[in-house]
Amino acid sequence: MMNDNEKLFNSGILTEEKQEAVLPPMDLWEKKKNGLVVIECPQQIPCNPCHDSCPTGAIMAFENIIDIPRIDYEKCTGCGRCVARCPGLACFVVDLTWGEENEALMKLPHEMLPLPRAGDEVACLNRMGEEVHRGKVINVTEPWKDCTRVVHVSVPKDMIMKIRAVKVV
Repeated sequence: MMNDNEKLFNSGILTEEKQEAVLPPMDLWEKKKNGLVVIECPQQIPCNPCHDSCPTGAIMAFENIIDIPRIDYEKCTGCGRCVARCPGLACFVVDLTWGEENEALMKLPHEMLPLPRAGDEVACLNRMGEEVHRGKVINVTEPWKDCTRVVHVSVPKDMIMKIRAVKVV
């Protein structure tokens, strides 16, 4: 039986929710406007662009370059700069205060063409690349002006730990 690291190495796919995911405290997550970052680093490798890109210092300095990021959620503004900088596409922002009672706004990295536009319906994909929902694009930003986009998409709250990417349909 393969362990998670062997599955990732062999397929390049995170097959299930990552136990090491850095999740915000629920009480703060449900009231912080603009959302809070969630980080699912698949492996401990030398990497820290999320820390270097954070304008508020919410992603704390690493004691060791292979550490899993630590986040001071009181400082996180949900800006999405880490989302656009993470080479592993492991950062995304979830805003549970956005929209209707059962809706959330996810800010997801997007490096593929075609580029979705505000108002488009997109396929929301799970970690395996399978469509699990259709969502509406609210906005597309380019925080670093380097062609790495962050797609803001409306999704059901109960899907936030399943959706990891979008695809133009």
